[in-house]
Amino acid sequence: MRSLTAQWIANAVGGVLVADVDTLVTSVVKDSRDATPGALYVAFVGEQVDGHDYVGQAFAAGGTLALVSRTIDGPHILVDDVTAALGALARDYLAALRHEGELVVIGITGSNGKTSTKDILAQVLPHAVAPVGSYNNEIGLPLTVLTAGPDTRHLVLEMGASAPGDIAYLTAIAPLDIAVVLMIGSAHAGGYGSMAALAEEKATILDGVVPGGTGILNADDPLVATMVGRAPRTVTFGFGEATVAGVGRRTEAGRARFSVLGQEVALSLIGDHHATNALAAIAVGLECGMSAEAAAAAVSSALPASPHRMALRERADGVRILDDAYNASPESMRAAFRALKAVAAGGRTWAVIGEMLEMGDDSIAAHDFLGEDAVRLGIDHLVVVGVGARPAFVSAVREGSWGDEAAFVATIDQAHELIAGRVAPGDTVLVKGSHGTELWRLADQLIEEVS
Repeated sequence: MRSLTAQWIANAVGGVLVADVDTLVTSVVKDSRDATPGALYVAFVGEQVDGHDYVGQAFAAGGTLALVSRTIDGPHILVDDVTAALGALARDYLAALRHEGELVVIGITGSNGKTSTKDILAQVLPHAVAPVGSYNNEIGLPLTVLTAGPDTRHLVLEMGASAPGDIAYLTAIAPLDIAVVLMIGSAHAGGYGSMAALAEEKATILDGVVPGGTGILNADDPLVATMVGRAPRTVTFGFGEATVAGVGRRTEAGRARFSVLGQEVALSLIGDHHATNALAAIAVGLECGMSAEAAAAAVSSALPASPHRMALRERADGVRILDDAYNASPESMRAAFRALKAVAAGGRTWAVIGEMLEMGDDSIAAHDFLGEDAVRLGIDHLVVVGVGARPAFVSAVREGSWGDEAAFVATIDQAHELIAGRVAPGDTVLVKGSHGTELWRLADQLIEEVS
C-alpha cells in the first residue's frame, strides 16, 4: 500500500476527521492483532464482537488512525457505516493507482474454484497482488485492494455472492479489466431460489468490466456459455469448442494433464477439477500478454497457496491426509471424492465429510446424493459429521454400505476419536465440509498429532 494522509482518507470516506491532517497511514487492518506502525484500524461491529473495544490495542501496536462509527479516544475518522466507508476508501484508492500507472484488475467469480484460480494467477502473473485465503466479500475485497501499491501490475480479486446485488457492489469498488466466470453450481443456491437466478447474479460481474475490457467465460458450463457477448469483448475457455481450448485431458496420480495451443500442461495441484481452473488461468495469462508456452509452464508449476485447499500431507506413520476442509458444495464434494480415489491409488480410503451449508431446500437431497456417490465410487469408509449432513449417512447405508463402512457422529471430537483409532499406514483420509462446520479443525488435528 502506498502511504495516505488522514485528510485524504477522510475525504474519500466522507467522514469527520479527529486527527492531524498529515497523519500517515501505510496499511489497513480489521483485526487489532494485525496492527503495525502506520496502520489504519477499521472498527467493525459484529454480532458478538465490537471492534471499538480493541482500538486501544491497535494504537498500542503502532496504529496511527482508526475508522469508527462512534467517537473514541485517539486519532480517528468518524463515519455512519464503517463497511461502506471501507468500500469508498478502496474505490478511490484503486482509482488513484489506475491514474498513476499500469494496472490490470482481474475479477473472478463462480460457485467453485475462485480461490484456487486466484492462487494460480498470483503465481503466474508478474507483480501480482491477490487476497490471502478467500477474501471475496464487501470487507475482504476492499482490504485486498488496499494492499496493492505503485509497483502492482496485476490485481487479482475474488468476487463472491450470497445475495442479489453483491457482485455489482464489488465491481463498483473495483471496475474490472478482465472478468472471469468459472462455473455455476449449487453453492449458495439457497439464497437465490434457482440456478438461473444465481447465474444472473454471477453474470453481473461482466457488467462491471470497463470499456474495452474482457469477459473470460467457461464454455463447458451451459449457464456460463449464455453470458457470451455481455462484456465488451469475450474470450472462452474449455475442453470443447472454445477460444482457449484444452485437449487430451487426463489424470495421472490425481493430477490433471492436458495440452493447450500446442503446449503441455501437467498440474502440480491435486484433483482433476483443477484442469478447468488452470485453463481459466491460462486464458487470463494470454490476455495479459503472456505467451502460451510461458502461461502453460507457470500454471503447471503452481502450488496450493491457501490453507485447507486440496493439501496432501503424509504423516510419519504413513497415513495421508487430504485436507480440503475450507468449503464445500455438491460439485466440489464429488470432485474431492474422485481426487481421493486417484490419490489413494488402490490404498484404503476414508471420506470424512461435514454439512454443506447454504443449500436451502435442496439440502437433504444434496447430502443424500453424497452418500450414494461415495458408495458407488467404492470409498472404503464414510464418516459423516454433524446432524445437517446425516442424510449422507442414511443414503450410504441404503445404498449398501454395511457394518463399519459408514458411520455417523455428531461432533468433531467424536469423529477424531473414531478415525484416530482405526486408520492405518497406507490409508488416505479426505476431510471436507463447509467452513462454518469447522471441520478444518479436524484436518489440523489429524495432521499434527503424528510428527
